[in-house]
Parts: sequence; C-alpha cells; structure tokens
Amino acid sequence: MVPFLLEDRLQALGGEFSAVADWHPYAVTDGLLITGQNPASSEPVADALLAALQAG
Repeated sequence: MVPFLLEDRLQALGGEFSAVADWHPYAVTDGLLITGQNPASSEPVADALLAALQAG
C-alpha cells in the first residue's frame, strides 16, 4: 500500500497533473514525454508518438 496518492505527491512537488473521468482515453505530450492515463489511452498515445516521430 502506498501512503500517498501519486497525484497529490506530484502536485506537492510543483508538478502539473491533469486527468479525465476514469477509463476514458487521455494522453499528454510534454517535450519528449508522452504518457497516457490508462490502457484505454493506448491509441491516443500511439497517435502522439507517431506525430512526434514525424515532426522530429
């Protein structure tokens, strides 16, 4: 068991956190980092990765 929520810890350390409703696809690109919220996000993450590769 983790004694804190990752979201809370990130925000406490000055990070930005964003999300959508549970189990909805959501992906974020920040520089070279591309991440998704959950398994439903695999398609938007793949699209973001392809876009980054084509741009780069």
